[in-house]
Amino acid sequence: MDQTFELLPRDLKPYRDGNAGVPYVHRFESGKPGPHVLVNALTHGNEFCGMVAATHLLDRGVRPKVGTLTVSFANVEAYESFDTNDPFKSRLLVHNLNRIWSSQWLDGGEDSPELRRARELRPVVAAADHILDIHSTAQPVEPFWVYSGFERNARAATAIGVPPVHLVMPGGMSTGTPLIEHGLHGKASHDGVSLVVECGQHFRRASGELAVEVTMRFLAHFGLVDADPSWPAPQRQRRYELLATPVIKTGNVKFARPVVGMETFDKGELIVTDGDEEVRAPVDGCTIFMPARVHIPGRELVYLTRPLD
Repeated sequence: MDQTFELLPRDLKPYRDGNAGVPYVHRFESGKPGPHVLVNALTHGNEFCGMVAATHLLDRGVRPKVGTLTVSFANVEAYESFDTNDPFKSRLLVHNLNRIWSSQWLDGGEDSPELRRARELRPVVAAADHILDIHSTAQPVEPFWVYSGFERNARAATAIGVPPVHLVMPGGMSTGTPLIEHGLHGKASHDGVSLVVECGQHFRRASGELAVEVTMRFLAHFGLVDADPSWPAPQRQRRYELLATPVIKTGNVKFARPVVGMETFDKGELIVTDGDEEVRAPVDGCTIFMPARVHIPGRELVYLTRPLD
């Protein structure tokens, strides 16, 4: 399939020297009491919408009215490896930067560009009260939130209102520890909000535009900036609960029908085979998210959900 590129990388070297002691991290303090909000871009190197939102904040000189705003570009090394001839390869170099935020990985003996960067960013993530981690999808599906199933996250995502679709992980992520679950952010006792927003297809201009809007709405929700009266009213919210995330075993994967994500299956209906193993819908109305585009053993095959509303 030919890939259309409406959104491409820009040179981030001018943003390398931040002011927080970590490359590509910028921190702005208002001098007034308030929350510390982290806006994180480029957890995956080919997800350019976060770069659009982060550079918007920095180029426009957005500063917090209260509290502290931190803006970070995460996997710049992967981002800089982007090649239009293989546009999905630069998602990562060695490890998925969004699965290695546990102490086992961060304090372990393995090494990779992603582990080195996560260790650099660890104090940045830990210092934030609230986190917006900006992502995009391989397929052109409707944008959606992803978050651990704490009520504080659901309240914030619903109040922000855009996008209207929510993927709720009641037990967190089973295939690794994402950035939004690092340290206290993954604990029920914490009161901070940590959300992923999936803004649409990686290379669509609209994903960058939505990333900017969601970022400004997120900051406005926590009082760091004023709300824009021109923002359209949110649509009806639709929530889906994550039931299971099968992992690819053989690489011989065949979906029962063409899928891009958000297709619905009846209970017992075949969704996909992985070698001799069948994955069938565990419930009626089973809606799938993020079916694997390439079938590499050890990576997530598909997210199985049920509607909550």
